[in-house]
Amino acid sequence: MITAFKEYLNKNNYLKFNLKAVLFDMDGVLYDSMKWHAKSWKETMDEFHIPSIPEEFYQYEGMVGSHTINLLMNREKGRNASREEIESIYKRKTELFSECNDGSLIPYAYDFVKKVHDEGLTCVIVTGSGQPTLINKVENNFPGLFKKELMVTAFDVKHGKPHPEPYLMGLTKAGHLKPNEAIVVENAPRGVEAAVAAGIFTIAINTGPMPDDVLWKSGANIVLPSMKALYDEWNELSGMIEQ
Repeated sequence: MITAFKEYLNKNNYLKFNLKAVLFDMDGVLYDSMKWHAKSWKETMDEFHIPSIPEEFYQYEGMVGSHTINLLMNREKGRNASREEIESIYKRKTELFSECNDGSLIPYAYDFVKKVHDEGLTCVIVTGSGQPTLINKVENNFPGLFKKELMVTAFDVKHGKPHPEPYLMGLTKAGHLKPNEAIVVENAPRGVEAAVAAGIFTIAINTGPMPDDVLWKSGANIVLPSMKALYDEWNELSGMIEQ
């Protein structure tokens, strides 16, 4: 893994890391909610007679809702959705998600966040979600570990993932950091692309149904099978970062 860190530094013309923050995606990294997002998106699209399959929504994770809707509308109808269509489709998707989401955490997500927080690193959430039912649970599930003012949500950006804006804003909120002063923990191709475009070292956690190769091709510097693996290997990884 030390090769991945050296390659990142060389590619971006940095002499070393100066790690100050960890930027976390939310769905699929902190919360085991992607299966409910996929289910609610699929059911919504069925209601609006827009063909889709549940698995594809793992690919779109991190995009703001309007972009996901327009992607499917262009593919299936050959046009963008109207503002009214976007509002009604996303409202229905939000309703269905709220009904089925059980709020469960990814195993070892709390343990890892607590670990890096206690090491003095700033913890930032960078999510494409704009659903308060999930965002408002963060303090209950991760008490004292995330500050609301350090969260980047769909309400904060003009461009969702895979655009780098969400992670660039995450760096700003974390204290106007440079890319080599943070790492990103992601689980989705669009999120990985956004973090890499922002110039940040990116660890992909494969908590979904996609093969690892999809995350590697998106530009991830490291791909691990679970948050537990990241928790177990963090001491070694952070030691390499500090070298």
